[in-house]
Amino acid sequence: MMPVNRRRFLAMALSWPAVASAATTRPVDNYAPPDLVATLLSRAPVPRHSNELWVLVDDKEATLSIFRGNALIERIAPISLGRGGAKTQRVRGDNVTPLGEFRINRFNYESQWHIFISIDYPTPPHARMALEAGIYSQADYEAYFDHYRRYGSPPQNTALGGAIGLHGIGGGDPEIHGSYHWTQGCVAVTNEEIERVAALVDVGTRVVIR
Repeated sequence: MMPVNRRRFLAMALSWPAVASAATTRPVDNYAPPDLVATLLSRAPVPRHSNELWVLVDDKEATLSIFRGNALIERIAPISLGRGGAKTQRVRGDNVTPLGEFRINRFNYESQWHIFISIDYPTPPHARMALEAGIYSQADYEAYFDHYRRYGSPPQNTALGGAIGLHGIGGGDPEIHGSYHWTQGCVAVTNEEIERVAALVDVGTRVVIR
């Protein structure tokens, strides 16, 4: 298995067809809005209280760690992230793993990925950044919050994409998983590892991806 620091993006090694983005974005000149998610993320990788169970996904180290307060109770490496890298601003179809602070909102034990643990992406800070960057129109932004108020979760069919979570590899190739970042934006671990994660976390557990 390839060492973590030698992991590469799968798109560089295999001629997989690119996933076309259905998002229509407007040109944004040279204006660079503040990175709200990065600002919030700088304060996120700490426990909210001494007994909090929380998850830390580290892009640079390709690790997933589960903590109880400051005490490490599980560490998984290597993990696989999106073929497009990890960024605070993600758009539909770019295969990027969104950075930020999230909450688990659903479990699917019948997923093609063995177990799928959904997180509440895109969060309100992601939506605000999309508005500032011209990815969301004002109408898009208002529709985002209308959906959130109605259903208690973010919409999954906007220009920012959705269906982001933690999952196994299903019937995928363990060697590819051990060597490359291959997902469309999710955080992948082996099937055995996602079973351990699912046994520890719950709906509402905080997940920090940095």
